[in-house]
Amino acid sequence: MRITLLSVILAIFFMVPANTYAVKPVNPPSKQEIKDAKKAAKKEWKSLSKDERKSRKTEVKAAIKQAKEADGNTNLLLLVILAILIPPVAMLLYEGGITNRFWISLLLTILFYLPGLIYTLVVILGEN
Repeated sequence: MRITLLSVILAIFFMVPANTYAVKPVNPPSKQEIKDAKKAAKKEWKSLSKDERKSRKTEVKAAIKQAKEADGNTNLLLLVILAILIPPVAMLLYEGGITNRFWISLLLTILFYLPGLIYTLVVILGEN
């Protein structure tokens, strides 16, 4: 079974054209292009009326808030998945270092996996 699975994976790997794996270089914009873009943006901003400026600021603030919220949800989801796999590591990442909660999670996980999992999930989900 393992040999057939390995041979299928290798066959798929070698059947895909090699150029799909290559990283294509990106040419960064020159300093002059950046300066021109800044000037154009400033000119466009000055041409807007006061109400249009206010509406654009509101749109940008809403977009930033939505991006932060989406990022937080993704981080929470990844922490929950990690907590299911390895509770003490999830607690370590959530707390940002070795704290008392980390040691409790580690001890509960060593004694029996389920209490460590429950404790870690309660801490992570309880504060969010």
